[in-house]
Amino acid sequence: MKLSDKKRLDILSAAQDLFYSQGVEHTSMDQIAKQANASKRTVYNHFSTKEVLFEAILNRMFLQLDSIDKMDYNPALPIKNQLLQIAQQEAQLLSSDSFLRIAKVAFMQMLQQPELAKQLSNNKIGCLTFLESFLEQAVNAKALNINDPEFAAKQLIFQLKSFIFYPRLYGFEIPTAEQEKTIIEETIELFLARYKAK
Repeated sequence: MKLSDKKRLDILSAAQDLFYSQGVEHTSMDQIAKQANASKRTVYNHFSTKEVLFEAILNRMFLQLDSIDKMDYNPALPIKNQLLQIAQQEAQLLSSDSFLRIAKVAFMQMLQQPELAKQLSNNKIGCLTFLESFLEQAVNAKALNINDPEFAAKQLIFQLKSFIFYPRLYGFEIPTAEQEKTIIEETIELFLARYKAK
């Protein structure tokens, strides 16, 4: 690895730690340079503004997320079992340290940059990268009866977020492993009560 590439990674790592611990607004380029053991000029040579650096941090953090196995609908298996597997994967992502770090950095900055919320909402991650397609396949196989697969996919994921992700993000009461299992099972039961083909 070239020295300039290594220095760029050092700057990204320093900025990521500082943005997470004290927020983007309260972090200066001087602090980032000091933590990265680089000159301020070197930081600006790699990243022209703090906003550019912040975008690079978000992109890097998304790439560092644990990858989720994409699933296609399998007509040979019960739809409930497949949805449970999807929900378990999503719950694992939503409660992971890497996802919570991104969320904290991004949520703090969205208060300063409202347009960031729109940008992030277009960035599909986790099960949302394939769930809509999965649901369409299940509808075509007559296992589910859904008119709007995009809306149904968001219903499923947002319910999991409400019980598993947001309590962790805001420091509320965090569900136990047993409670999380119940949340996942009840979420799928509710989803199937609405959408399972009769």
